[in-house]
Amino acid sequence: MWLHMTERIAIVGDGAMGTVCGLILTGKGYRVRMWSYDAEQAWQIDHYRENRRFLPGFILPAALEVTADDELIFQDVGWVVSAVPCKYLRNVWKRLAKQLPDAKQKRPCFISVTKGIEHGTFARPTEVMREVLDARPYTALSGPNIAEELARKLPATTTVASEDENLLQRVQQLFSTAWLRVYTNTDIMGVELAGATKNVIAVAAGVLDGMQVGHNIKAALLTRGMVEISRLGIALGARAETFNGLSGMGDLITTCYSPSGRNRTFGESIGKGMSIRDALEHIPGEVEGVNTVRSLVALARQYHVEMPITAAVYAVIFESKPVMEAIGELMTRKLKAEDPLSQDAYA
Repeated sequence: MWLHMTERIAIVGDGAMGTVCGLILTGKGYRVRMWSYDAEQAWQIDHYRENRRFLPGFILPAALEVTADDELIFQDVGWVVSAVPCKYLRNVWKRLAKQLPDAKQKRPCFISVTKGIEHGTFARPTEVMREVLDARPYTALSGPNIAEELARKLPATTTVASEDENLLQRVQQLFSTAWLRVYTNTDIMGVELAGATKNVIAVAAGVLDGMQVGHNIKAALLTRGMVEISRLGIALGARAETFNGLSGMGDLITTCYSPSGRNRTFGESIGKGMSIRDALEHIPGEVEGVNTVRSLVALARQYHVEMPITAAVYAVIFESKPVMEAIGELMTRKLKAEDPLSQDAYA
């Protein structure tokens, strides 16, 4: 067996996605240990057997341990799920790195569920981890996965990505259930980029929802937003077809329409007239689209990729551009032809 029954699965991060991964894995009979950066938060989760801050309403089983002890988290662990927000990812793994066994042992194996691009370095989550933790087995899990729906065991799908096909099959088996279907993809760059970039488009979608400007323009936003995402991904070396799959279009649709999505909800507050600061304060957890949009604007400039929706979101958040002015500029851009099947759609 590739996971010995005496081994545990560690989850680093106590947010909604980290917690729901714990529910999925303990539901399959695995013993899971979840680490929290905040000792008080860890105590509350363990005491009440509920993550009241990030995933309220779901009782955690006894097989899911909760700890803030750095020295305990990796004891007898064969797999690690990294569920740390991208903004804090490097610092958390620098802190925990000394607790891991030597990388030459190729254990534990890592599964990243973090979505984002590190500001300044433009590194994807698994790239950040590789820089800090050296060459270990890394995979990325991403898809249309609203945590609350997964916790309710509603039918869902997701994608696991890695260049190692044997490792992919192992993670596929680890997470697959009767209600969660896991697909594999060897384009880890495309899967991680899609998971990061869709959050920015979701902010824009929320703005439209808050302004109540109709479904026509929101459909256009998702369609043209996917063109932007694909443009950048292809320029960076990802496969075009990845962006049409579950981790691309699938995740984009879910994030732009789910009423519980943080990025869409943040955008909706802005569309209703709330300030950026107040909108952020009303959202529990990280709004990854805000952190990611800065990197996307810089990457688009570096690779000469046209991303007008992304640029508009950046201008509203960081340059205080009025929402109506940003929308007006998008609608009055130079007229052009559309042929989604041609290479011009991605140029």
